[in-house]
Amino acid sequence: MPEIAKVPAIRFKNFTDAWEQRKLKDLFKVTRGNVLAATITSEKKTEDAPYPVYSSQTKQNGLMGYYKEFLYEDAITWTTDGANAGTVNYRAGKFYCTNVCGVLLSNEIKANQMIAEALNNIAKKYVSYVGNPKLMNNVMADIEIKLPSQEKERDTISSFFYDLDNLITLHQRKLLKLKNVKKAMLEKMFPKNGSNVPEIRFAGFTDAWEQRKLGNIVERIVRKNTNNESTLPLTISALYGLVDQITYFNNRVASRDVSNYYLVMNGEFAYNKSTSDGFPFGAVKRLDLYENGVLSTLYIVFSIRDCEETNSDFLAVFFGTDRWHKGVSERAAEGARNHGLLNISADDFLDIGLFIPRETDEQKQIGTYFKNLDNLITLHQRKYEKLQNLKKACLEKMFV
Repeated sequence: MPEIAKVPAIRFKNFTDAWEQRKLKDLFKVTRGNVLAATITSEKKTEDAPYPVYSSQTKQNGLMGYYKEFLYEDAITWTTDGANAGTVNYRAGKFYCTNVCGVLLSNEIKANQMIAEALNNIAKKYVSYVGNPKLMNNVMADIEIKLPSQEKERDTISSFFYDLDNLITLHQRKLLKLKNVKKAMLEKMFPKNGSNVPEIRFAGFTDAWEQRKLGNIVERIVRKNTNNESTLPLTISALYGLVDQITYFNNRVASRDVSNYYLVMNGEFAYNKSTSDGFPFGAVKRLDLYENGVLSTLYIVFSIRDCEETNSDFLAVFFGTDRWHKGVSERAAEGARNHGLLNISADDFLDIGLFIPRETDEQKQIGTYFKNLDNLITLHQRKYEKLQNLKKACLEKMFV
């Protein structure tokens, strides 16, 4: 007799029976995919290649292309080999999968999203890490799983998570689309090297942009935190801007005495000369999140000289492009690094050139456009994260 297990903390209305514990091999037919050369798959779904092909888990949920034939329909797959061994997915509809995918086919009970989610909670515990990580068919077959005895409850839970996953994917796609829009607009709304007009601009503006030295529109800030006006140590994140060290690192990197640090005020900019992935010449960010904070003197801090002539939002967006990289590259000592930082002085950094619209109104419209776009990206990012957290909480409460 199967072992009777306890019930989950949260369940749908009208279901009261205890869950039961069963071995997978008693519930499903355990099999595997076939070898398939990636070169014979189509990147996009077509009439001649309508069936998705799944392989080891990737950024696209294991999707490697489309094929003219299918192997299985409405089944559960898991990655058997490699870094993602033990990752489980429910595959709705007809599909093909390669031989790095194990497959659970409906037998005594129906394969569905609920089973896949339950297995994702436990399958990785059975992965062997002797050499290449593996979770082979015979090991998977012996895994015991707790599940509702009623098919209706299994189907109800499955539908809930299936719909939730679709909603998460929808917001993920919207977020990616907005980020791609921003990337494209940053490329097209600022003049490329060798040009003094952008490819795309707002109606009514036709004048060529003018080239200015950065030092002509900003001034360096060397204000020290002598009176300990601020005790908030900051760091520059290429992705998140000027942020609290403790929030970012989950630790305080700055020394306890920050009286000799730069005191940075809201709206001022700072340049981090440290390179990182996607930011080969460091990052410039504006302090937006706090009234003030302190930064190491390794940073170059500056503020706009005349806000009537130079729009702050425009300048913040400008430093999100790569149009200032050439200026840094020409002035940094070739190949030189100082403790992982680009070897460029403050004077040389402020000597770089930039093209800027002559009319402040054009600067404002560009700054406002990207500010609104960033707000929209943040909104969808929060929705996406909220849905992910909701799923995580449900997985903890709705399974035994």
